[in-house]
Amino acid sequence: MSDGRAFTSRRAALTAIGAAGLASFVAACAKAPAAASLSDLTLRIAVFKGGPHTFMAAAGVAQTPYKVSYAEFGAGNLITEAIDAGAIDLGSMSEIPPIFVAASHPAIRQIAVQKGNVNDQVVLVPKGSPITSPAQLKGKKVGYVRATTSHYLLIKLLAEQGLSFADITPVALSPQDGRAAFEHGSLDAWVAYGVQAGAVRGTVGAHVLATGLGRLSGNYLFAAGAPAMKDPVRRAAIADYLGRVQQTWRWTDAHPDQWASLASNATGVPAALYAQVRAERSAPTTLAPVDAAAIASQQAVADGFAKAGVIPGHIDVSPLWDTGLNPEVTKLAAS
Repeated sequence: MSDGRAFTSRRAALTAIGAAGLASFVAACAKAPAAASLSDLTLRIAVFKGGPHTFMAAAGVAQTPYKVSYAEFGAGNLITEAIDAGAIDLGSMSEIPPIFVAASHPAIRQIAVQKGNVNDQVVLVPKGSPITSPAQLKGKKVGYVRATTSHYLLIKLLAEQGLSFADITPVALSPQDGRAAFEHGSLDAWVAYGVQAGAVRGTVGAHVLATGLGRLSGNYLFAAGAPAMKDPVRRAAIADYLGRVQQTWRWTDAHPDQWASLASNATGVPAALYAQVRAERSAPTTLAPVDAAAIASQQAVADGFAKAGVIPGHIDVSPLWDTGLNPEVTKLAAS
């Protein structure tokens, strides 16, 4: 049985963005042993700091009939690469990172849609910055995270002003490095999300210049490895775990103060800021099966990246999707 808190000993390596750290992790973990039953299985799950796994014990759903090995990542692009390499069975990311591996016929399969908040995807400027409008980003040094919502949000925001990457000094950074650069005054603006964005709002009083509302779809994905989806035991564990995630989301909605406290303990971001983020959110988080609308949304994003010259040309995202868990996910969504 798992209580949902066992982390891989490689956690420190995983929190850093970098090819060397990811390569060593993949080399060590790429082959998952076969399991004859759920009790023999270890499900390898990628998580973000402060993600749903943080609250499963409080929600009463941490005890699984299989073992769980968690690996903490700082960005969805690394989770995508780890799943593709066979080092992770299940993880979540926005609809954007898989686009960047789609042309290589990857082993990642998008199996469910997590519809959620886009107001925590933000463009930040330092406290006291003279920048009060996105149009004023022209000529400025702007940090972002490549191949993530941060990247796409920046492209969309600039386009609204008749600008492109050629009009700014774009700086691709990991979330951790972006936070450090922003806090030390090396960036005029920073496109960020999650824990790192929340942290700088709390520590240095960063101002939100713009959010993802009206610019991002709000579609986040659960993805699994193709081999995991072909393994009946591992597939059953994935379906079970998605159910626990959904129950955890419902628990957080019903216990916002306890959620904020636990999230703060896990990340160091003040509980009051988590409460503010929840109050500002564009939508609650829900689970949905794969459908034509979700596929079309990701295709539109891929086409947008192609138009901007970020990827070489048109990429068909449909092979990335797997509807095999739709019956189970539909039941979970309706329950």
